[in-house]
Amino acid sequence: MKIDRIETFLVAPRWLFCRVQTDDGLVGWGEPVVEGRAEVVRAAVDTLAELLIGEDPLRVEHHWQVMTKGGFYRGGPVLSSAVAGLDQALWDIAGQAYGAPVHALLGGPVRDRVRIYAWIGGDDPTEIGEQAAAQAAAGMTAVKMNASGRLSPIPTSAEVDAVVSRVAAARDALGEHRDIAVDFHGRAGAAAVRRILPEIAPLRPFFAEEPVLPDLAHRLSDIVTCSPVPIATGERLYGRAEFLAPLQAGVAVVQPDLSHAGGISEVRRIASLAETYGAVLAPHCPLGPISLAASLQVALATPNFLIQEQSIGIHYNQGSELLDYLVDPAPFAFVDGHINRLDAPGLGITVDEAAVRRADATGHAWRNPVWRHDDGSFAEW
Repeated sequence: MKIDRIETFLVAPRWLFCRVQTDDGLVGWGEPVVEGRAEVVRAAVDTLAELLIGEDPLRVEHHWQVMTKGGFYRGGPVLSSAVAGLDQALWDIAGQAYGAPVHALLGGPVRDRVRIYAWIGGDDPTEIGEQAAAQAAAGMTAVKMNASGRLSPIPTSAEVDAVVSRVAAARDALGEHRDIAVDFHGRAGAAAVRRILPEIAPLRPFFAEEPVLPDLAHRLSDIVTCSPVPIATGERLYGRAEFLAPLQAGVAVVQPDLSHAGGISEVRRIASLAETYGAVLAPHCPLGPISLAASLQVALATPNFLIQEQSIGIHYNQGSELLDYLVDPAPFAFVDGHINRLDAPGLGITVDEAAVRRADATGHAWRNPVWRHDDGSFAEW
């Protein structure tokens, strides 16, 4: 069996899919994308495809090694995301070839279902209580919300109070038996989060995500030491070596993205590394159906898994939803805040190829917003 065709598709609202076909008709799907840079990743996939055409798709680990190390310049979000999508597609083919779900090829399931959480609110959330209550009514046991919109370098008392009031509104709506994760999105500096985290601690957040930018990883130890809230990070880290410093700093939760951090192959290794530090895995995934399916396969086979992000209904999905690209959405059915084990071969989903090709005919050019402070200077989004 040989790989004989690799295609990519720009699909709304902001995703890139890849399709890997073999000469005997097996097809694997992946999701290689950097949100806001999908066209750039598409070019990287085209370049990496040169290494795969004519090769045996079942040599998944060999191909991962060649794709990541075969060039003198390595790493970074674009290359790692291109590799990630192709790696997902190769695992999808392997599962189909062996007649087994990917999690079986990773050693078998260690759980029967995967806990998930839903997003509430946007960058300047209003009606947090109502949105949280709606998710609780839908059976969700956990939600995640942005801590704030634009933040001053050192937040004012009013800004701190606004963060606290938002988290409090969610807690009031959810009660004591559901969890709230708070995402700082790298918008706060070290001084800011040291001020904010003790203020929200009495509301018992599940974890505080990306309290500072990856550039400030050397400050994570200070933040972990002062924070009564578990610290999570990793959506903008692309390989296990980049997770070493945060783990040594004491972060409790690692959040690699299956479409950015080298795919199934590398995220599996990141999870094992985290386990040696007593940390747990909560994959980042505000993306499409293929990325979610790959994340679920890893979650099912990973002992130190915590919870899975998913983007159904997220505020970024305008005009298209991830379920639009599936022949059957049933594998992603929510049952009491969980998704049951996927047991179909490969990634466990059937991509609607016709819908993908229609979407690609239109394409997209999604870009993230560029924010500014009141004085006109750049602000982190």
